[in-house]
Amino acid sequence: MKKIRFGILGSGYMGRTHAEAVLRLADDAALTAVSGGRRAPGLAARFGIPEEPTAEALIRRADVDAVIVATPHHLHPAATILALEQGKHVLVEKPLATSVDDCDRMIAAATRSKRILATGYHQRFRPNNREARRLIQAGAIGRLQTVQVSMPSQQPVGMSNFGSDWSWWNDPASVGHLVNSFPHGIDLLRWCTGAEVSTVTAFCRTLLPDIKVEDTTMALAEFSNGVIASLYSSRALPAPPFPGEAFRCRFVGTTGLIDLDPYDELKIADEKGWRLVSKQPAVGHESADTAFGESRMQAYRDQMKAFIVAIRGEKVTPEMIPVGTGPDGRVAVAVCHAMLASSQQRRWVELSSPAAQPASAR
Repeated sequence: MKKIRFGILGSGYMGRTHAEAVLRLADDAALTAVSGGRRAPGLAARFGIPEEPTAEALIRRADVDAVIVATPHHLHPAATILALEQGKHVLVEKPLATSVDDCDRMIAAATRSKRILATGYHQRFRPNNREARRLIQAGAIGRLQTVQVSMPSQQPVGMSNFGSDWSWWNDPASVGHLVNSFPHGIDLLRWCTGAEVSTVTAFCRTLLPDIKVEDTTMALAEFSNGVIASLYSSRALPAPPFPGEAFRCRFVGTTGLIDLDPYDELKIADEKGWRLVSKQPAVGHESADTAFGESRMQAYRDQMKAFIVAIRGEKVTPEMIPVGTGPDGRVAVAVCHAMLASSQQRRWVELSSPAAQPASAR
């Protein structure tokens, strides 16, 4: 079967991540070109591919079937829409965009072009998360009632030994930390529960000095099936996160509990007590030397395979995990903006109505 030929927009940490994922699927995929960012020449040299001077030049290449968009988030819509208009399939790193209106424009472009628009939700493909979803949907803890989600990180975002420049996270064009980080949590809850966020209320704050965007949110959410959730997202910690709390989900059902750490252990409890279900090998976020090993890259490789399955129009069997869609990406952006609007307006926000588009958090 013909290989899918990929162009990469963005040469930072995630640009290289997706390039490495393509390389791990040599029977199905090939890297064609890269463009964008000060590290593009190095990335091109590393993988033996051309560096294009502009996103448009890469998108217009005849030997590019699909484009990976791994640029700063506010740059996603223009590149994505151009790629779709040129007949390319597109995988966009989360968040899909920084506004609901931009998400809608991207989805409409995909519909017109009859091409695949996917959102990068690699957490679906981590072993602990897959098993947690299976247990919840199989009724292993009875009817799900409540969820607690914790996603704190320490400023600065990222690791200095990656040579990364994360200053664009402080740009108001990127909206704030919530939109940058929490789509993973929202998608994971939707995917595990099979339900949609219906109502939110939130307090959003800027706690770090000398920045103009939201960096901390504590929120409550109600889902369409009655499940309620507490949600914490922050990058304003003065020290590394509490052990095991960098990303933690705790599910409470009518007959049991699930404690999910996507980066360590998945445990379940009932009247007989706690037991270990699965354990994620160390992912290796701590350095550039370890971050591109198989333990971290497994989820991105499997996500890329699911994207290729979607491009080829192959049947997704029940045991397969589908790649995140454009509408999946839109939902997370809408929920984040609803939380920001709730904080600004000091009220509940219903997701059945269009989410407000706040300029900044209060």
